Amino acid sequence: MGARCAWLVRAPLNNVKLWFGLGNVVVLVLTSICSCTAEMSSDAEALRKFRDSLTNVVALSSWDPSINPKPPCSGNTPNWVGLFCIKDKVWGLRLENMGLTGNIDVNSLASVTGLRSISLMNNTFVGPLPNIRLMPNLKALYLSFNHFSGQIPDDIFTGLHKLRKLYLADNEFSGLIPSSLANLPSLLILRLDSNKFRGQIPQFGKHKNLKIINLSNNDLEGPIPANLSNFDASSFSGNPELCGPPLKNECQEGTASKMRLLKILLVVFVTALVVAMVIIAVLVIFRLRPNEGQDQQSADHQASTLQGLGQASKKHVAPAFVKTKSLADNYDASPRKTSSDHGYGHGHAHSQSRRVEQGKLTFVRHDQLKFDLQDLLKASAEILGSAGFGSSYKAVMLDGQAVVVVKRYKHMNNVPREEFHEHMRRLGNLNHPNLLPLIAYYYRKEEKLLLTAFVDNGCLASHLHGTVIHQFGNHNYQKPGLDWPTRLKIVKGIARGLAYLYSALPSVIVPHGHLKSSNVLLDQSFEPLLTDYALSPVINIDHAQQIIMPYKSPEYAQLGRITKKTDVWSFGILILEILTGKFPENCLPLRHNTDSDIASWVNTLITEKRTSDVFDVEMAGIGNSKAELLKLLKIGLSCCEENVERRLDIKEALEQILDLKESENDAIIGEYSSTLTTAEKNAFRAV
Repeated sequence: MGARCAWLVRAPLNNVKLWFGLGNVVVLVLTSICSCTAEMSSDAEALRKFRDSLTNVVALSSWDPSINPKPPCSGNTPNWVGLFCIKDKVWGLRLENMGLTGNIDVNSLASVTGLRSISLMNNTFVGPLPNIRLMPNLKALYLSFNHFSGQIPDDIFTGLHKLRKLYLADNEFSGLIPSSLANLPSLLILRLDSNKFRGQIPQFGKHKNLKIINLSNNDLEGPIPANLSNFDASSFSGNPELCGPPLKNECQEGTASKMRLLKILLVVFVTALVVAMVIIAVLVIFRLRPNEGQDQQSADHQASTLQGLGQASKKHVAPAFVKTKSLADNYDASPRKTSSDHGYGHGHAHSQSRRVEQGKLTFVRHDQLKFDLQDLLKASAEILGSAGFGSSYKAVMLDGQAVVVVKRYKHMNNVPREEFHEHMRRLGNLNHPNLLPLIAYYYRKEEKLLLTAFVDNGCLASHLHGTVIHQFGNHNYQKPGLDWPTRLKIVKGIARGLAYLYSALPSVIVPHGHLKSSNVLLDQSFEPLLTDYALSPVINIDHAQQIIMPYKSPEYAQLGRITKKTDVWSFGILILEILTGKFPENCLPLRHNTDSDIASWVNTLITEKRTSDVFDVEMAGIGNSKAELLKLLKIGLSCCEENVERRLDIKEALEQILDLKESENDAIIGEYSSTLTTAEKNAFRAV
């Protein structure tokens, strides 16, 4: 009886322990789920706060909760454009070539706990370097090809022990290279080229792992540290006052201090001379020409406004679609000041005015309304954006008869004058319905202007990834997304245009050279027009390697060369972007990485038998055309084939694409489908 009572007592106790143990498990699971959900919500809130600190964020529409209620990441798959995800956490930001500007909210980014890599390259950010000390876990920072400026605080890199890659090239940073940068133990790659850094290079004593360094095209001086002498000389070129290995010019004792003294004396002398000449010029003006003050003011204004664009585009670029008074307010059409120029007073203003009059536009097409450089400089202008090659402006002539896009290229100064003229004439002879023709160009040693027609329906990238707003007077209206018939039409047009470039420019290895969705414009009937084509022969090679698509190809990554099929690879990437709706900069790193590009992502989904997840959910009008979609997907992957020998050539790709059909019903309304509502399409099919 006692044993039985003991068993009856133990049984309930065992049950209590069992339920208590299960309760702990449930609590732990629920706590884990809640913690994960809270962290995802926190990341979303921080990223949206970061977006709110920016302007011109049309490319980040998927971050808007009213448009996309999904969390930033689902496992390793990003739900928002520009993210790289690992296990539901935001690991990286890749927001390149989006025209972003504004003040970067580092505090918001610092609260994204898993963030390790940030790329904001090829945007229009200005001002000082953000306070990255708030992000001690950062491993990679890419800020090249923006308009950051000013001195970098000496201690800003203190504590960033995990930082491995730092890209600050092609900005306007000045002052000394921070000494804290020279003490980063994990640094592998450092790019500070094409800035205005001065002084001596700090001792990179602890950088045993440093693999790549580029300090070229600055104002550095003195001896190169001995532990950097094993790098290539090109890493230090463009700094006339640098000396020692690997450069050929040897260091002489006291040279740096003597040069500094000479510079100071020269500055004092020139300043005194300029002041004296200004005083003399003012006295002459007031004594001898009292009635011509207004004319002089006009001449001075012309000279000063013609210097505007060089400064505005470098330091204060406005966001896209911002009105300016005239193109002259934004462009310096006079040659840069050299040592032979004399002062800044009356004579300088007239000298600049004469130089502007001597410059002229060269028209390469005879079917266009012609105008001269002065007409262009007086035109009202809008800044359309700024990318790796330079800034773009929409210019409306004073009489309203001509509307053109002016693109300003700063990285063509290695091309001889006659070679540039000859290549522009060759481009002017190109004629195809799917090419946006070159109208005219302007040549200067320092930079070039290329003029094309203005296409007001926007680019393919904005239709795929962001809300497209058209402005007519004071009214805005929103265009619907692209359906399947329209996307197929666009792919066919791009294929025809690219094939024409291959046949018309057989001597050019990459006849387009920078094929991507932002370089495909759409006319009112959604016919594609290729832009920025065939410029690779005149772009400086060092700049091209950082910017244009061919240098992101697998053959360049593996073999260090590009081929006649490299443009086909870019076309394949573009086809996949059109079908998936994924922004390619989200997948393409600075150099090709087979683990993260869009083709690998598509192949992974196919292998996992999730092909239906590949296609853009916003692509309507598929109907019974799924087989044709799969055919185009296969063509896109064949164009992206890493093995160049197995990759399609342009003729094969064109033939296969032109064989694709729309469904019988969709073919009837395909041309107009992008302007119809879903109800109108269904009604049309019902008839």
